[in-house]
Amino acid sequence: MDKLLSGRRLLVVEDEILVLMMIEDMLGDLGCESVTSAGTTAQAIALIEAQIFDAAMLDMNLDGDDSNTVADALAERGVPFIYSTGNSGRDMREGFSNRAVLRKPFSFDELATRHQARTPSFSLIDECVDQERSGHA
Repeated sequence: MDKLLSGRRLLVVEDEILVLMMIEDMLGDLGCESVTSAGTTAQAIALIEAQIFDAAMLDMNLDGDDSNTVADALAERGVPFIYSTGNSGRDMREGFSNRAVLRKPFSFDELATRHQARTPSFSLIDECVDQERSGHA
């Protein structure tokens, strides 16, 4: 049986190494083919310019810097993304308020449920499948 994220390539933008390691393990358990990580906005932008990703998880605060430029780069390329943050989420930028926010700390079940749920706000799986059907993947 295929796992939830089988064959997907995800970018995880996270500056806390222990949180990053947890997310990488969880995404691997969900079947991700590849999990690439970045700890700064500069690293994330360089990766987005150099590689193709099916989806991304984006921390809203990277060592005191907001991740708006990363969100813009992902959106410009049509890469679906979800926020992962310990913040309240109230500081989301206009234009991205429809993005789902996975609040830290979160469990494996919360991460899996977010990817399974078909909600108006976001489902990584649904967006990836929709892109494949429309020929944009």
